[in-house]
Amino acid sequence: MKVIAFNGSPRPNGNTAAMLREVLRHVAEAGIETELVQVGGALLHGCKACGACAETKDMRCAQDDDPVNGWIQKMAAADGILFGSPSYFSGMTPELKALMDRAGFVAVMNGRAFARKVGAAVCVHRRAGGVNVMDQINHMMLMSRMIVPGSTYWNLGVGRLPGEAMNDAEALANMKDLGGTIAWLLQKMNA
Repeated sequence: MKVIAFNGSPRPNGNTAAMLREVLRHVAEAGIETELVQVGGALLHGCKACGACAETKDMRCAQDDDPVNGWIQKMAAADGILFGSPSYFSGMTPELKALMDRAGFVAVMNGRAFARKVGAAVCVHRRAGGVNVMDQINHMMLMSRMIVPGSTYWNLGVGRLPGEAMNDAEALANMKDLGGTIAWLLQKMNA
């Protein structure tokens, strides 16, 4: 089994990455393979709504000049997928939005390829906007027929400067619970 996380923050060692690593650490404690992919800061194109993926049905986006197709393949091979983003004006980062739009569209056009995969959203915000980011991410996962587990609260961390979210004890406890819940769910699903 494998869980892959996509960090939408342009900071590979910022608060969002730290929260994702915290979830993955607790997934890995259950013996499940994990991987963190850096998305934020990559030069990605948004979905052009060309419909080519609906015609070719080859699990690929027609745009092939950025890393998205490789990431779609990683998602298709994974049992669980985490999407993380800081709150940018109460929304996810543009890189994560581009990835989720294209990957989601390709998956839906290919028999809902992400159906029954476990998925979760993680967000770090300074004061507000995190629930909106989680809502955006959850919409894609739910429309993809993914299984979205709950935790002790929303999967949010609070922090602005790198490392600040690691001082958020409630967030750390939630990430631990989320990681444990994902591991438990995957073990039950694969029993």
